[in-house]
Amino acid sequence: MSKTESFSETARQFGVSATSVSRMITEFEVELNVKLLLRSTRQVVLTEAGREYASQLEGILWNINEAHRHITEIRSAPKGTLRVHSRMMFGLGVLPALVAAFRQQYPDIHIELVLSEAKTDLRRNNFDIDFRISPPVEAGLKRRILFKSERYLVASPEYLTARGMPQQPADIDGHACLAYQLPGEQYCWRFKREDAINEVLLKPRHVTNNGVALLELARLGEGIALLDDYTVHKDIASGTLVRILPQYQVTNTTFEEGMYATILDTAMIPAKIRLFLDFVAGHVSGPALRFTAYRGTTAGAG
Repeated sequence: MSKTESFSETARQFGVSATSVSRMITEFEVELNVKLLLRSTRQVVLTEAGREYASQLEGILWNINEAHRHITEIRSAPKGTLRVHSRMMFGLGVLPALVAAFRQQYPDIHIELVLSEAKTDLRRNNFDIDFRISPPVEAGLKRRILFKSERYLVASPEYLTARGMPQQPADIDGHACLAYQLPGEQYCWRFKREDAINEVLLKPRHVTNNGVALLELARLGEGIALLDDYTVHKDIASGTLVRILPQYQVTNTTFEEGMYATILDTAMIPAKIRLFLDFVAGHVSGPALRFTAYRGTTAGAG
């Protein structure tokens, strides 16, 4: 009735008589002791109480439909399109191999992978999952942490030979720094040791909004960069990059760092989302797996 505003049309849709619909509504009104509809010869409209009642029932029916869909998905092979958004470094260095492996197990789930350096609005942009490097703060979202990580200051051996190795945070001021572009005019790295925090303002040699470009600039000897540990561990192991001031925690934002899978906070998680999150977590969660899962990136990646 809330949609059709007609006894006859509602009756037609449910295959009953208009008299039966009218009688059922009257019985509801008597039981609730409130008027749900305003009837006239031309139209049937909801009262304020009727609109509230209809709204509550729609939510209940939606949950019932979700429960039915969830049970159906459990019984049948999962399928459909899964829209995934990710930050660039994780999206380029980790996800392609996992997407390919996931398809082997679930060939009827098709993944649309979109990469950018900004978090996305899941509802507005119609994404199922957003992989972020910080926990979500928006209402209506839930998070799953895949792993904790640190950020490392790194530079090439050639750069450090020419400019010297910084011995303390204050020494950074005399070096060429490669900064990740953030809102605001000032660039700053924060150093933490034994709960004491020092901030060093930067005058960057280069600024970019892309972690892949930042990594490549560091490899080319352009200066000191701040990057996630799992993205530079192979460079450090091979000697392409050297870690600077390892006795400090360093960040350009907050010290709560890692990779977070963000999804809409619904009563039931669709099977395709749950399966992909479990699959990704099984390959990256934990101190060691996040390093082995990262396959690296190239400067030409877009």
